[in-house]
Amino acid sequence: MTCLGSSDHHFERPGKPGDNAFIESFNATVRRECLSQHWFVSLEDAQRTLDGFRQDYNNTKPHRSLADHAPAVFRAGGCHVPDRNRLENLQP
Repeated sequence: MTCLGSSDHHFERPGKPGDNAFIESFNATVRRECLSQHWFVSLEDAQRTLDGFRQDYNNTKPHRSLADHAPAVFRAGGCHVPDRNRLENLQP
């Protein structure tokens, strides 16, 4: 967190991937949906393939956490994701 020019860094502990579950989930998705599906003949080939994966992931692939919309649609304001706390507090 940065506040008024001061800096406070938080680093993950070595060997503790659970410290950041979001990035670990994303890493698993990249491995499962991209890296395990392709053989790369060069670094350029890997970069090209990963760029295609990134474009698809950010612009076309629906995400459950975004009400099954792609992040690009969500960023553009093209969808509404209800607040979970609000939904849980509704009376039957």
